[in-house]
Amino acid sequence: MVDILRHVNNLPFSLRVSFVPFVSLWLILFEPQRHNEASAIIGIVQYINTLTEPAYAKMQVKYMTQTFTDSLDRHHISLPKVQIRKLDEYCRLLWSWNERINLTRHTDYEKFVSRDIVDSMALAEFLRTGERILDVGTGGGVPGIVLAILRPDLRVELCDSTGKKALAVSEMVQELRLDIPVHHAKAETLLQGKGLRYTTLTIRAVSRMVSLLRNFAPCWSSFDRMLLIKGPKWTEERGESRHYNLMTKIALRCVKTFSTKISETESAESVILQLCLKDNFDKLDKIIDAHVSKKRSQSPVR
Repeated sequence: MVDILRHVNNLPFSLRVSFVPFVSLWLILFEPQRHNEASAIIGIVQYINTLTEPAYAKMQVKYMTQTFTDSLDRHHISLPKVQIRKLDEYCRLLWSWNERINLTRHTDYEKFVSRDIVDSMALAEFLRTGERILDVGTGGGVPGIVLAILRPDLRVELCDSTGKKALAVSEMVQELRLDIPVHHAKAETLLQGKGLRYTTLTIRAVSRMVSLLRNFAPCWSSFDRMLLIKGPKWTEERGESRHYNLMTKIALRCVKTFSTKISETESAESVILQLCLKDNFDKLDKIIDAHVSKKRSQSPVR
């Protein structure tokens, strides 16, 4: 029994929790002579459960029967049934692939909705019908695949420089029966080498602004703008970019601020930043304002 207990921390969380009373009963019935040794190990097991996964333990109790629709309802998100089914299917595929290759940390519906869906819907507000989108460093397909499901009027493409990730999202796209090209390449190489042109690059959790501006500096003729999702420290990244003189030709506008849930009790501010060449700023600014005004006028009054 003690030998078995040494491996208990390798068990899934739910099994570890249920293992403790089982061990207690075994000791009482069969190994009273080893009570002190095994009791110590039981204490260690209980301590590990408390230390390593308190948030997950709470989530298990609260969300173990929760569905994708439940999470959407909790966040007051209303979508057509066909999109709900497709997003749920994508989410399950993402989790399945995540067991083989690290694609996401959002492995329950609550995190998938509160972070991935909310972020993608925020981006979708600023994308016009017919735009050609390149999702840079797509990873597991967020926001690119989510945008393609939410906005079938967009022409979305995905790219990732990691071969395994590009293969995974390509397989997911095929299983979802979505018409989305997937490129295994660095975005800046793709933009310089194939003569492709995009309206917007969507960029989420890829790298700091200073690296993006350096890497894409030779590529501005291949796209109109970047839409970046950043956290509350985005102003520090802007300051760093200015320090290295990377903003001299770039216009930056914060087009949206919204709240992203990071835990059961905490939320953080997220922003969508539009970056473009200063020569194009007035034109893009007018387009953005007109598009957002039109969207708001079409939204039902609550």
